[in-house]
Amino acid sequence: MNLSLPKVLLATALALPVVSMLGQSALAEDLAFTLKNSSNSPLVEFYVEASADANWGENLLSESVSPGEAGTVTIADGRTTCTYDILGVFADGSKLDERQINLCELGSYTYK
Repeated sequence: MNLSLPKVLLATALALPVVSMLGQSALAEDLAFTLKNSSNSPLVEFYVEASADANWGENLLSESVSPGEAGTVTIADGRTTCTYDILGVFADGSKLDERQINLCELGSYTYK
């Protein structure tokens, strides 16, 4: 597989924002999954929040994810939950959110 520098930087950019969250407990483990964009439009915003939270918080993308690209998202929020809601916003204005996803079992998530 030929990884270009932008794709490597994308994976790093996806992982960094969540890693900066503080307050981890001794029992909490980081969750990591692959985010893939198989849609026809660039993914320009991406949010991951524990399902118990009332709002989306901050956009985790520092740059858009073009169709055909993928990166690793690491959630290091100090929680012991596996159940999260996700929201993707695309350059064409469309949005897709999914609720109550068990990210511990997921491994990857693909926008189609």
